[in-house]
Amino acid sequence: MSKASTALKHPPVTAPSEPVGATPSFSEIAIAIDRERRRGRGAQSNESGRFEAEARVTFDDGWQSLDELPPFKTTVGLDTARKVITRNDSPDIGFDRSINPYRGCEHGCVYCFARPTHAYLGLSPGLDFESKLFAKPDAPALLEKELASPDYEPKMIAIGTNTDPYQPIEREHKIMRGILEVLERVGHPVGIVTKSALVTRDIDILSRMAQRNLAKVAISVTSLDPKLARTMEPRASTPPKRLEALRQLSAAGIPTTVMVAPVIPALNDAEIERILDSAAHAGVKEASYVLLRLPLEVRDLFREWLMANYPDRYRHVFTLIREMRGGRDYDSQWGTRMKGTGPMAWMIGRRFEIACEKLGLNKRRSKLTTDHFARPKRNGEQLSLF
Repeated sequence: MSKASTALKHPPVTAPSEPVGATPSFSEIAIAIDRERRRGRGAQSNESGRFEAEARVTFDDGWQSLDELPPFKTTVGLDTARKVITRNDSPDIGFDRSINPYRGCEHGCVYCFARPTHAYLGLSPGLDFESKLFAKPDAPALLEKELASPDYEPKMIAIGTNTDPYQPIEREHKIMRGILEVLERVGHPVGIVTKSALVTRDIDILSRMAQRNLAKVAISVTSLDPKLARTMEPRASTPPKRLEALRQLSAAGIPTTVMVAPVIPALNDAEIERILDSAAHAGVKEASYVLLRLPLEVRDLFREWLMANYPDRYRHVFTLIREMRGGRDYDSQWGTRMKGTGPMAWMIGRRFEIACEKLGLNKRRSKLTTDHFARPKRNGEQLSLF
């Protein structure tokens, strides 16, 4: 009877009928997991995924204490994928294919728009997303097999657009390095997005690829405030380490981009100019930004986090978010989902543009090439005589 778990009918995931700026009621917020059990994690709760028939909530039934429950530990399972290249036809992003070496992300960024994907595994987009991870050890071999297909036409592959390829478990698994080795061998272009200084481990490969216009790296710097960064992105590299990584990559001749992403009104939007200035002094030549996105479960997870850490800003933050999203918490419409609409969104965009102009950012855009691509040979395929 101790440390009981109750099964309830899962409520539909819809926006609560909450007036703009109102404080959510207790019933609209999932029961937060004890702070000691989620130490070093971003999410406050672990509510069941949206596809589950039941929602399970841990509570103290009075017989014993919840203090005896163990903390959330990172576990890594195996993802036996048959293909590793994911395709998309979204008209407002600059790539049509990507690779995700891992499912879930230990960085624990509370705002991560990839969190809802864990629901497809029957797991929670909350604490499960950052503690129950899945690795794809066969990714390099699968990639080489797909690139060897006679029907494959090379275009830039984006890595890190869903979960971070350089999250902490990459130190042990080295899947990302294996993928880069394949891409370098066949002369295939790659664009990387990360929040981790671990990317500098692969400067040897990336610099060689960059010499042939085959690689570029974008690092997201959300805040220069160490307290905010640690609270919001608990296991990602610290802001100084990300800036140092940008400096090392730039010095090695690798095209780098600083991403101010996500921009959260009334929380980190005041830092846009400082982040760009710091990145420019690190040698960065390109910059971009993305407005906070709150799809599906991310909205409630971010709201819980905001109420737990910055309750005095809750109303103001969500009021501004809704002003930039047509009165809603999120608008997924193509063409506006990344930047938002309305006066506040316009002001953020204009501030970003002015800062880039002053710092000389985005004067030129690095372009990757497919001219070096050499299709790998398939198993059993006879070598050409010419």
